[in-house]
Amino acid sequence: MIEVNNLVKSFDGRTVLHDVSCVFEPGKNNLIIGQSGSGKTVLMKSLIGLIRPDSGQILYSGRDITKMNRRELKALREEIGMLFQGSALFDSMTVEENVMFPLNMFSQMSPKERKVRVDFCLERVNLRGAESRFPSEISGGMQKRVAIARAIALNPKYLFCDEPNSGLDPQTSILIDELINDITQEYNITTIVNTHDMNSVLGIGDNIIFLNKGEKEWVGNKDMILKSNNEALNNFVFASPLFKMVRDVASSK
Repeated sequence: MIEVNNLVKSFDGRTVLHDVSCVFEPGKNNLIIGQSGSGKTVLMKSLIGLIRPDSGQILYSGRDITKMNRRELKALREEIGMLFQGSALFDSMTVEENVMFPLNMFSQMSPKERKVRVDFCLERVNLRGAESRFPSEISGGMQKRVAIARAIALNPKYLFCDEPNSGLDPQTSILIDELINDITQEYNITTIVNTHDMNSVLGIGDNIIFLNKGEKEWVGNKDMILKSNNEALNNFVFASPLFKMVRDVASSK
């Protein structure tokens, strides 16, 4: 579990996060949503220690990342998996080498144990047989799955996903959402997803934090969001006529 208490962050006198408090629970898809400039990226970067907040706490099972030194932060990051917006695969490495990379960097496994772990992760994302291919030789959806396999290679307790469906077609996006959801539940990971994708919100949103102008405006789940009376949230989520129709249908039941 990650607990955020009264987080404040400013840049050049402009407050980007205003006293934000929230909880990200294990075994659930914790989504951060909001318009561009709402503070989503600053919150996520603060959560993983790339930005130090002006005040407040970020507790990883009681451990405050804002008070950690470099050695403690490095140790914590070994418990964290990252899925980047553009997959961020190494073009010069094969699929197998990309997934192997964090194991070579951080694990004490033997070469044989690393190979077993890589094979397991690729099997988990349905990519066995693609080990020797390079990122340029596979589709965008397959690249995302390689990135997920790499993110879970170290068996993380915490998984951060930054716009995981960016650039993907709707069908592939659903498959990626389902894969993230399955892995989260299967391994009881605290998964945090920064997203603009309303299909993800309504599909896997177990715990949703809506930021508006740097403040926590609303917290709920995918069912509650369909019945929300929060004007700012509704204007954001149901801006599309399609999603407005989904809400209207749900409200009429």
